[in-house]
Amino acid sequence: MAWTKYQLFLAGLMLVTGSINTLSAKWADNFVAEGCRGSKEHSFQHPFLQAVGMFLGEFSCLAAFYLLRCRATGQSDSSVDPQQPFNPLLFLPPALCDMTGTSLMYVALNMTSASSFQMLRGAVIIFTGLFSVAFLGRRLVLSQWLGILATIAGLVVVGLADLLSKQDSQHKLSEVITGDLLIIMAQIIVAIQMVLEEKFVYKHNVHPLRAVGTEGLFGFVILSLLLVPMYYIPAGSFSGNPRGTLEDALDAFCQVGRQPLIAVALLGNISSIAFFNFAGISVTKELSATTRMVLDSLRTVVIWALSLALGWEAFHALQILGFLILLIGTALYNGLHRPLLGRLSRGRPLAEESEQERLLGGTRTPINDAS
Repeated sequence: MAWTKYQLFLAGLMLVTGSINTLSAKWADNFVAEGCRGSKEHSFQHPFLQAVGMFLGEFSCLAAFYLLRCRATGQSDSSVDPQQPFNPLLFLPPALCDMTGTSLMYVALNMTSASSFQMLRGAVIIFTGLFSVAFLGRRLVLSQWLGILATIAGLVVVGLADLLSKQDSQHKLSEVITGDLLIIMAQIIVAIQMVLEEKFVYKHNVHPLRAVGTEGLFGFVILSLLLVPMYYIPAGSFSGNPRGTLEDALDAFCQVGRQPLIAVALLGNISSIAFFNFAGISVTKELSATTRMVLDSLRTVVIWALSLALGWEAFHALQILGFLILLIGTALYNGLHRPLLGRLSRGRPLAEESEQERLLGGTRTPINDAS
């Protein structure tokens, strides 16, 4: 079936905003500016403040939900029914996981390239599959186990490419290794978030925009409050600010004042995450979850290509191999091979059932598939 103009627009919006989300965060990290109290020029390394901005973008989805609900008043659209009962505190545990995982990933983004960051996020499949078996009682089929093994192999190849190509770059080898490990750790937390959403949130049939916005509200409020103690907690070598603390929000604002383009990068990150969540939800509804997965893989290609074009990283052939293996692993885990094999053997259309499965049993992504 041919896509409508609206569906093409949604697919393009998801691809563009998803790419902007990671690239704008990395762009902000690349800026160098003076801080407060006449401190010397230093890199803009404020991962926790960037995470606050990301949650602000998610929080805006709550406003979008209420706008849609007002528009649906008097119409037959039950997807934004104001009578849907749920306890907002159900979103607190997954929001805490999202807050921790996102903060770790922004820290890691300071240490490694944008393309490696995006590729290594594919590790979430491994932990999601294992946790779904352990805590949700699911049984993975052979293709899903093969997908997990392929993902592990792909991660090894991408990690090897990092070790071979980053020794002469702006990042030290120790930083690259630490950053890659932090990304993997973050995916464990994201997988826990997905299991919690599956077990406690999805059964209440909450509108996705409302779910994203509520988690964004919790994350924004909690992490904003945590910026105060972070201002005083020493962080040693992990700190990127002159005071050597875990986060120095005042230093970040001083750097933004001296280099306004940082504000452009931060606003790009905040706005892109809001539109990316909206587009992702709409693509799943209008097209399929499988299409969303394919677009997310294309996002990795776009980020990698632009990073190379902008000179942010050097080309390494092993990254191509690693990405292809990761793509195969994702396809196997999500069952993308089944409709393709069905077409080849029977010549019938793609099976709709496989597109309706959730990622824990097929193709579900986390409520707020951030950055």
